[in-house]
Amino acid sequence: MCNVTTVQGTSRKAAPYRFDVVGSFLRPEALKKARAQFGKGEITEAELKQIEDREIINLVEQQKAAGLQAVTDGEFRRSWWHLDFMWGLDGVEKAGSEKGYQFNGIETRAETARLNGKIGFSDHPFVEHFRFLKQAAGDDVVARQTIPAPAQFLAELLRPENKASTDKYYSSTDELARDTAQAYHKAILAFYEEGCRNIQLDDCTWGMLCDREFAKTMQGAGVDTAEIAKLYARVNQEAVEGLPSDLVVTTHVCRGNYYSTWASSGGYEPVAETLFGIQHIDGYYLEFDTERAGDFTPLKELKDQQVVLGLFSSKTGVLEDKDVIVARIKEAAEIVGLDQICLSPQCGFASTEEGNLLTEEEQWRKLAFIKEIAEEIWS
Repeated sequence: MCNVTTVQGTSRKAAPYRFDVVGSFLRPEALKKARAQFGKGEITEAELKQIEDREIINLVEQQKAAGLQAVTDGEFRRSWWHLDFMWGLDGVEKAGSEKGYQFNGIETRAETARLNGKIGFSDHPFVEHFRFLKQAAGDDVVARQTIPAPAQFLAELLRPENKASTDKYYSSTDELARDTAQAYHKAILAFYEEGCRNIQLDDCTWGMLCDREFAKTMQGAGVDTAEIAKLYARVNQEAVEGLPSDLVVTTHVCRGNYYSTWASSGGYEPVAETLFGIQHIDGYYLEFDTERAGDFTPLKELKDQQVVLGLFSSKTGVLEDKDVIVARIKEAAEIVGLDQICLSPQCGFASTEEGNLLTEEEQWRKLAFIKEIAEEIWS
């Protein structure tokens, strides 16, 4: 048996916290029902917003009760973790796609973000959404804003079904990356002006680049994955350069999280040096809940950033073996040091409005379990 008290670290007073979350939560039945009614034209947008507001206030209180020091709105106003934000940028439209995203044994709804002009930022619905979250959170916890990373947006625009419209407005990848980074930079500053001090960039692009089958497919098409990684790193870094020093910027790397399924496999080795070399990132939320994510060796490429180990699955309500978790924390601590480590689920509980296959009760029990371990290790 592994004795928890054999590892002991110190608590943190800034994000990411020792006990943390990625951001999305299972949608309550009342919210699911309201969104369905709105889709059928049975309730107005104002009526839907009223229900969203109520459920977000309830969620914030639940997060506080669970002991979380950084809270989100659960992404309750979104359908997707990424597309809803993209649709709010200038020059972007919501569009149907020939097929959805492919996960292990399942395909998502077929929607995408497509260009209808040059990319920019003038205003965004998410800014008002954050304003509401900040008010609901109060001053005793951090209100965290989650958005898809610039690299994720770039990847969406370069999908085969979107490339024609992207090429219509951009003759070079450099120009596309520049406008993307500038729009994101302005968006982040808009959140900052509303009191945001913790922005999280969610990014599946790195998980795909870790996947050997994906890499083979790309290479077969004449695409250099190393150059793609450099492009993704560049656009992410340019977006966060020159931000206020009191804004904590973190990023979450995922291998897919839809209806409790996954999209890619592979350890972080192929991207570690490039990914962890991005400047101005304060912490990395990394998936480590299954062997598909590889071992901890790539963490040696981290600098002084925090690493939030996603050792717990948000895809199932079954609790992990505590002794195994503690042993893995000790293993990671041999590479980066215990006080560089935090804990969280590997992803959110509902990256899309469908949510993962567990109950709300199981969701909160999982978080209580993570908190228990974190408190025993970091006091």
